[in-house]
Amino acid sequence: MLFSSKIGIDLGTCSVLVYVKGKGIVLREPSVVAIRKGENITIEAIGEEAYRMVGRTPKDVETIYPLEGGVISDYVYCEKMLKYYLGKTIGRTLFAPTVCVCIPCKITEVERMAIMDTCRNVGAGTVHLIEEPIAAAMGAGIDITRPSGSMVVDIGGGTTDIAVISLSQAVVTGSVRVAGNTFDEDIMRYIRKKYGLLIGLKTAEEIKMEIGSCDTNPAESELLSMKVRGRSVTSGMPREIEFTSREVAEAVYDSVRTLADTVREVLEKTPPELASDVTEHGIMMTGGGSLLRDLDRVVSEVAKVDVFVADDAISCVAIGTGRYVDSLGLGGRRTDGQK
Repeated sequence: MLFSSKIGIDLGTCSVLVYVKGKGIVLREPSVVAIRKGENITIEAIGEEAYRMVGRTPKDVETIYPLEGGVISDYVYCEKMLKYYLGKTIGRTLFAPTVCVCIPCKITEVERMAIMDTCRNVGAGTVHLIEEPIAAAMGAGIDITRPSGSMVVDIGGGTTDIAVISLSQAVVTGSVRVAGNTFDEDIMRYIRKKYGLLIGLKTAEEIKMEIGSCDTNPAESELLSMKVRGRSVTSGMPREIEFTSREVAEAVYDSVRTLADTVREVLEKTPPELASDVTEHGIMMTGGGSLLRDLDRVVSEVAKVDVFVADDAISCVAIGTGRYVDSLGLGGRRTDGQK
């Protein structure tokens, strides 16, 4: 590609999605870097290949997640990862691309500058930042330009970002470090405590995706189960158990309640007119974490408002970031009248 591109990046704790104007989402890979330690540290793999190594590496190989809670925790490897992904998606360009990156609501100015500096270091020209709930709302097809309240709950890997949006701006926001990774850790702890069995994060994630639920009292016909293999705490030998969706719900109960309570607290801080709009139209949930079975029902019961899960919940933020990028004209200004 010879000419400048416009790129939207969903820089998530668990995965990176890249949107290129005119092409849509062109990359969706885990936010993982595998390095080989020694006199000279070398990168073994990035993305999908590195993710396959998680929990299966020898002593001299380590897998690193350079992002935590949607912000950069390891600048060196985040930069290398981004450079690799941009090279994979757009190759070499004659002009530096315009890049838009989505960010959590509650990050510091230092963290904002770190993201912008990292993007510039890997070859970006103009860098724009957009808050994740706003991008998620755009990706879910919500018209955020209206003088009407829309509430979005974006549940990612490291954080859940909540916002009530009106006239293209977040009026009230909230953020809590309870999200997809938290549910995985809850499952790991529960299995260790109840069964004396050690499992890895990848196994916990598979359990969540296969039989994950928030329903602690499901009907027998709706009860799901799967075999889980791990290592016994006492004997150190491999062992297998049968794990059910009811047990997953018990494991994640406290985290789910914390998330739902945070949604209610944001709604309680919302101006009356906008709160009335949210009550009428409901709450939209996006992000991979929103796909946990019955999570929408629990949030609805706590917040006393209808809750819906977006059609393409995992891609909403990337799609919304892309739509923002599409609206940028020359000089990085919006062409649709929005700020």
